[in-house]
Amino acid sequence: MLAEDYMGVAIFALLALLIPPLVFLLTRYFRPDRHDPRGETTYECGEVPIGTAQIQFHFQYYMYAILFVAFDLVTVFVLMWALTFDSLSDLAKVFMFMFLGVLLVGVTYALKKEEILWI
Repeated sequence: MLAEDYMGVAIFALLALLIPPLVFLLTRYFRPDRHDPRGETTYECGEVPIGTAQIQFHFQYYMYAILFVAFDLVTVFVLMWALTFDSLSDLAKVFMFMFLGVLLVGVTYALKKEEILWI
C-alpha cells in the first residue's frame, strides 16, 4: 500500500530527472546551423555597437539595487501588517517593530558604509 501511495511522486521525480537532459539533446537537432555575422556582435537596440561592451560598474550601483530589493520586500510585509494591524496581538506588533528596527539599522549601516548618509 505504501508503494501505491507514492507511485505518483516516483513517476513525477523520474520525469523531472529525464526531461531536462532529453530536451537539451533534442535542441541540437532543431537549432539552426546558419552562421550570421550579426550574431557575433553586441546587441545595442539595433544600433551598431561603438567600442567594447566590457565596462566596469562601480559597487555603489549594486548597493542601490540591493537596497531597492530589500525595501521592495519590506513594503510587502509592512502592507500586510498594516492591513491587519487592529487584529494583531501585542506580541506580533512588537515583533514587527523589531523587524523594522533591524531593517533601519541595516540600511543605516549600508548607507554609512557608502558615505551617503550625512548625519
